[in-house]
Amino acid sequence: MRPHATPAGTLPAPRRRLRAALATTLAAALLATGWPVAPVRAQVKLPALGDAVSEDFDILTERRLGDRIMREVRRDPAYLDDPVLQEYLLSLFDPMVAAARARGEIDGALDQAFAWEAFLVGERPVNAFALPGGYVGVYLGLIALTTSRDELASVLAHEITHVTQRHIARGMVNAQRQTLAAMAGMILGLIAASRATTSDAAQAVVMGSQAAAAQGQLNFSREMEREADRIGLEVLTGAGFSAQGMASLFEKMDGAMRLNDSNQYPYLRTHPLTIERISDARLRIREATGRPAPVASPVPHALMQARARVLMDRTDPALLRLQALGQAALSGTGPETPLARLATLYGGAQASALLRDFDRAGGLLDAADALATKSFAGDAAAMRLLAMLRVSVLAERGGPAAPLAAGLDAALAPLARDRSRPMLLLRAQAALARHRSGDRGAPEALRQATEGLQTWVTEHKRDALAWLMLSQVAEPLGLRLRALRAGAEAAYAGGDVLGAVDRLRVAREIAQQTRSDDYVEVSVIQSRLRELEVERRRLLAEMRGERPEDVQ
Repeated sequence: MRPHATPAGTLPAPRRRLRAALATTLAAALLATGWPVAPVRAQVKLPALGDAVSEDFDILTERRLGDRIMREVRRDPAYLDDPVLQEYLLSLFDPMVAAARARGEIDGALDQAFAWEAFLVGERPVNAFALPGGYVGVYLGLIALTTSRDELASVLAHEITHVTQRHIARGMVNAQRQTLAAMAGMILGLIAASRATTSDAAQAVVMGSQAAAAQGQLNFSREMEREADRIGLEVLTGAGFSAQGMASLFEKMDGAMRLNDSNQYPYLRTHPLTIERISDARLRIREATGRPAPVASPVPHALMQARARVLMDRTDPALLRLQALGQAALSGTGPETPLARLATLYGGAQASALLRDFDRAGGLLDAADALATKSFAGDAAAMRLLAMLRVSVLAERGGPAAPLAAGLDAALAPLARDRSRPMLLLRAQAALARHRSGDRGAPEALRQATEGLQTWVTEHKRDALAWLMLSQVAEPLGLRLRALRAGAEAAYAGGDVLGAVDRLRVAREIAQQTRSDDYVEVSVIQSRLRELEVERRRLLAEMRGERPEDVQ
């Protein structure tokens, strides 16, 4: 699959609200932190560390701005919470944050103030970006391009460094300074024009001041990218990943944009030339000392790369093409290497499930299981990913109670001790499938799923998908108030404060009308409603241009 190349240094807009949130709220600062994959255009960029950053844009202000942006991002259809891919992304992101913390790049104040959260954007661009407040977004197109976990980790290290070095805050201060310099030049030009017999000199002053300001911004942006590369490489290796991943990713980027980029006009770039970044990475790799990175199984990344390729384009033609590739691998006419065949079978099964061709999905999964057992000695991570996909396929397919329950029991058996987030959600999905089929064991499965999710959301209050699943499994058990509150919390975690307030009001009215004796749930609903009504008033005040902190 040919990756979709986008202009370097820009943040490709997914659709509607995500585009508006990222384009209008952050303006120049967000444009500076995108991962480049093609030639860039001149744009307003980013300043240096120092008192100006702390005074004009402190870490709490940056976090509030990041939260405000994320509220819009989570509401956009392009925002993707795929539990399996998200878990894999965090398995790379969290060690990188820990390494930055150990190196002292993240001090106590920054650690507590920022979110340190990675999320997925379900579209094709080959890109990643940092937002204010410790949020890092990764497009599925980037995961689909990378061929190893080290390559993907190198992008995360780069973006985390943008956050730890506060490049967004520095950039906003620098942009402000450059704007003031440009304005001063324009004023001088106007004064000169009022005293001159010709306007040429005045125009030259105005144009010169604007060019100088733009060039200053570009130069500053390139320096920050170099800093993110340099420190990011150290964070990458400190987290136990191979430094070669950064160099090999730069080479892929160079190949992806070769047709569109002749490496001309380097002084108009916000990022260093890709060939320069490749050379710098190789030089640092040769100079690096210490133990080599542990060798990791390539199978999980290959499967997640295949999953990303499926989810980044869910149109029927794209899914049918991936399904056909899976069928070719099944018949022996597909990829030659076992790893490529396994990934193609997995992707074909995922595509078939989305097409609701469950028979074909099951056949491809059977072949993938056999190949993983034969060629990869039953790689534990691979078998787990295949088993999770099988559970999802069975639950989506449904069917008569007895065969469905037997199939789900067999698929879930190898995962019995797995208490991860994807498995909590899968068990809830399986319990709902049992309920729809009329299985007698459904109430117990729903009860276990409800308890597991309730424990999870107690510690992960911003997990919108977990709250939504809790709402769905609680309803068939007759826990109506809990289901309504969970639905409200799902709306709130997804950025819809107004919707959350409406749902809590409905829950309160139902509790009053039915005179519910679930005093704990009623108390929680009333308490949360008071909290969110205050937040709702603050949001409305903010929309009116008032000071939200004055709202009580």
